[in-house]
Amino acid sequence: VSQSRYGCTFWFQNPHTHEGKKHLLRTHTSTIQVRGMLSKKPPFRFIAPGVVFRCERTDASHEMVFTQLEGMMVGKDISVANLIYFMKTILKEIFKRDVEVRLRPGFFPFVEPGLEFAIEKPAALGGKPGEWLEMLGCGMIHPNVLSEAGIDPQKYRGFAWGGGVERLVMLKYGIEDLRHFEAAKLSFLRKFAADIVTGK
Repeated sequence: VSQSRYGCTFWFQNPHTHEGKKHLLRTHTSTIQVRGMLSKKPPFRFIAPGVVFRCERTDASHEMVFTQLEGMMVGKDISVANLIYFMKTILKEIFKRDVEVRLRPGFFPFVEPGLEFAIEKPAALGGKPGEWLEMLGCGMIHPNVLSEAGIDPQKYRGFAWGGGVERLVMLKYGIEDLRHFEAAKLSFLRKFAADIVTGK
């Protein structure tokens, strides 16, 4: 296990080889974005889901294994306004209502500027006035990242974003503890299934 400013990671030694190489369980789905940029020509857009692994202490809002969802859009004249519109639209579809959003500067190594994207938790979802909930990290793709993928940053721009799926599910269905997903409690599973069927 190693730790950096981006969180703890799992490293494993392969017992079947003698090369001395360590294997890393991915902490982000950003590798999918890299493969996407290398295999596509702009303009393009895609969403990349996947399971990620982080050596973190499990609590009500953190888990070591969870599903991350990332996406990016690259084209001409892409701006932060396109990013905000996209995120507000996707959240409206998920929560079936408009949500107030807030962006503040955040450091993410592959975007500039980097932004932390938060929503004002709606009262209908258990929120109180002025209660903000960070949903994901996002930003404009750094020109050096575009260049390394063979994309001309003078001609094209883009945005990227990424966040945990489980937190969206928790907010949408009023689940107070992330650990319920892995606890295999029949009482929770029955209630969760019943809420989905009834549309609560």
